[in-house]
Amino acid sequence: MKLTDLNPHGGIGANCLLVELGPFRFLIDAGIHPKKVGRDTLPDFDKLAPNSIDALILTHCHLDHLGSLPVALRHQPEAMIILSRPTQELAVRMLRNSCNVMRRQREEQHIPEYPLYSYSELDRLEPMMFALPYGHARTFAKGNEEVQVTLYASGHIVGAAGVKLTYKHRSIFFTGDVLFTDQKTLPGASFPDETFDTLVMETTRGLTARTADKAREDEVARLLQTVGRTLENGGSVLIPAFALGRMQEILAILEEAVSKGDIPKVPVVCSGLGLDLVDYFDNISRKFNAVHFRRTILKKLGVQSLKRFPDPGKSPSRPTLFVVSSGMLVEKTPSYAVASSLLGNPHNAVCFVGYCDPDTPGGQLLETPRDESFVFDALDYVTPVRASIERFDLSGHADREELLEFAHHCEPRAIVLTHGDPEARAWFKEELEQSDQGYSVTDPVPGTCYTV
Repeated sequence: MKLTDLNPHGGIGANCLLVELGPFRFLIDAGIHPKKVGRDTLPDFDKLAPNSIDALILTHCHLDHLGSLPVALRHQPEAMIILSRPTQELAVRMLRNSCNVMRRQREEQHIPEYPLYSYSELDRLEPMMFALPYGHARTFAKGNEEVQVTLYASGHIVGAAGVKLTYKHRSIFFTGDVLFTDQKTLPGASFPDETFDTLVMETTRGLTARTADKAREDEVARLLQTVGRTLENGGSVLIPAFALGRMQEILAILEEAVSKGDIPKVPVVCSGLGLDLVDYFDNISRKFNAVHFRRTILKKLGVQSLKRFPDPGKSPSRPTLFVVSSGMLVEKTPSYAVASSLLGNPHNAVCFVGYCDPDTPGGQLLETPRDESFVFDALDYVTPVRASIERFDLSGHADREELLEFAHHCEPRAIVLTHGDPEARAWFKEELEQSDQGYSVTDPVPGTCYTV
């Protein structure tokens, strides 16, 4: 196998691997980099000759894996898109939202390249999609050669998949983004119990060791304790949540807690794309039983839509629970506006349930000591941090120890490290090379072709 990482910046973002097996050429994912702007967000598609790709295999619908799909296929019109059935339901909707955001950024931030693709290009994607059920191998032929493609549920978000490629009796497995632990709405990864010649493995949490007192169920219990205590004391709670997967997971957790009497029933306010995706989750649940989420959860919770952004410094008149995006308090999003209204009141709480990049407002807030000033630049508003600010480890990525155990169990000859910051990859590389298994471990330099 030949493998080239087309993410020009390395680390996490603009995920895209070129995989060559004999006469077959695949792309695994086609993302955008969340911290770059314009065409700098894209993988290095210039390394691909027109009509040189047989298929693009999409592991899931987060934009760092999906966001440049229309651009990738602009010069690969004969390539098919291989994806899971739930991902097929979600992909175009997520890309349409991304296109909307880019159109707005073009006007507000004067980024002339945006949008990177048009609505008409999105309309052309559906006929290119070839959905595979989990665990069902599909054989593709080219001349006298054959390759098998099999997708396996990876537990990260609904529709997320690991990928097995089998060529000439050799197997290569790509974990994609993986979570082995069950969530409320989604079972953990269901990967094949077998050995592989090559393992291509994510490394997101390479620098994070989970302690025994921070098991996922313990973190959920701690979250509910904070929510319940804040609401009972007359305060309001903001849970910033990513629109795809995390918002629906949190709503399911809250609905069960309310039904059991673990937290009081108060107004629950949601917004934007995450609320719209509820219908998609309900449909995926009915059609494929691939996620444990139904729209009735909104009715049971009495979810209301956020009609307008609250004024900075003005808390709700009664206890309210906000579950809104973005998960990192990105400027000009509902969570950013709600945070500005809650932060100065000591009765309120802001509960982060996912990763926050240190450069985002969410990451900066987590590092701001209590009673120090926090600046909402986009609102020209400054407030002391008096609300309770807490972080809960409900990551959608497997712990590093779990990934090491999986790698040892697979007994691969070679391991390729992907989807992780340099320090995280370095931790995995050192741990794997120190084992007595004799792995050949590669941390690919962007743009360099490796024979694995």
